[in-house]
Amino acid sequence: MQQQLSTAAIRFKKVRESLGFTQQEFAQKLGISNSTADIERAKTKLSGAVVMELLRQFNINPLWLYGKSHSQYLSPQGVSVMPKVITVDNADQENILLVSQRAAAGYPQNVGDPEWVQSLPAFSIPLPEYRNATYRGFQVEGDSMLPNIRPNEWVLGRSVGDLGEATNNKIYILVLQDSVLVKKLEKLPDPAKVRLVSLNPAYLPIDVPVQSIQELWLVNSKISFGLESDGNNSLLQQLQHSMDELKGQINRLQADE
Repeated sequence: MQQQLSTAAIRFKKVRESLGFTQQEFAQKLGISNSTADIERAKTKLSGAVVMELLRQFNINPLWLYGKSHSQYLSPQGVSVMPKVITVDNADQENILLVSQRAAAGYPQNVGDPEWVQSLPAFSIPLPEYRNATYRGFQVEGDSMLPNIRPNEWVLGRSVGDLGEATNNKIYILVLQDSVLVKKLEKLPDPAKVRLVSLNPAYLPIDVPVQSIQELWLVNSKISFGLESDGNNSLLQQLQHSMDELKGQINRLQADE
């Protein structure tokens, strides 16, 4: 009579196969002698040490292994992607801070330093779309987000309180431990990582650990310069004039950094 496999044995094998390890490789990874064959045949029960290694290395939910949960992965705990520092104006209204390409080089290391953050240029936009939330502007470097976002343009992002609020295929500003990136975000089956996708097909997607994300901002608008206008179109001429004025204001703010 064929032995009925336990839920733990079946799911243990599923984890190994999804990760692409052989039985010998997975055994070495988990500190098991020889191979994982006996566990997968239900001849040997999963030890507490192996369960802990699955959790530590691959974020596998122990309850899922034993059929007590529908969630295969445990979400990382203690990861905050909210702004670490905000500033307000004389009317106690939140400012929109501007992070230029030059400032972005030091932003990840100073993201929690109030004195450094307060030295960034600040302004406000008197429109209802920019009320009741925290916004920050970042200058885009490189061409990875062409054709939607050009090099040196500015994107304005609304702060995201929790990574669970992030939506697939929307563009975000991600402040990592060592860099600031503007990318389309995709969630993965493993919640310990997210995939960052460029709009420019010349750039390959990259997967980053959730733990490396310090701040997350949803891009909802951008500031563009050099609009092509038709000489007979007065509206475009007015927009060009307004953008030139705004560009002048930002240049003055940058000069004060």
